[in-house]
Amino acid sequence: MLIRSFRDLDVYVRSKAQAMELFHLTESFPKSETYSLTDQIRRSSRSVAANIAEAWGKRRYANSFVAKLSDSEAELYETQAWLDFSLECGYITDEQYSGLQERYEALVRSIVGMITYPDKWCLKTK
Repeated sequence: MLIRSFRDLDVYVRSKAQAMELFHLTESFPKSETYSLTDQIRRSSRSVAANIAEAWGKRRYANSFVAKLSDSEAELYETQAWLDFSLECGYITDEQYSGLQERYEALVRSIVGMITYPDKWCLKTK
């Protein structure tokens, strides 16, 4: 498949889907968590996808591309930490937690693969 924009990247599609799943899941979190856990997990999960999109826009320079993907990876780990808190607080089930963590681990492998081999993704410059 020809990739014409970041929206065509499987890693972007999956990260956005994860963020949307978390958005809907956090709708059931207590109101007392609105400006703390709920806001934080929504922000970091969305940032994973947003940083992938930014990386795509910076693919003219491998170092810039990798830097944005590294930001995406960091946001992914932050999201996983918020999921740990969500489980501990009893806001999500063990099953929800396991499924989300499994999908985030697959996502981080994809991001790390892009970081490791940026030449496969970056534009060829003279």
